[in-house]
Amino acid sequence: MIITDREYVIAASEKARILKLPEVIQRTALSKASIYAFIQAGQFPKQIKLSVRSVGWLESDVDSWLDARINGAGA
Repeated sequence: MIITDREYVIAASEKARILKLPEVIQRTALSKASIYAFIQAGQFPKQIKLSVRSVGWLESDVDSWLDARINGAGA
């Protein structure tokens, strides 16, 4: 089976979605300061640098963090 570039891009984008800070805040119900404090303490996924002035988080990392908190692993 041969996968074209277009098919690869579609498959990759379905697997890895990047969340910007407002969506991370909404999903976690944490403040911006709390998110960055948790990152500093090693208790929240690190952000990915997208450009000189832009960062984001992998949706799967944020979802895994939330799952751990819901299941009591983060308490």
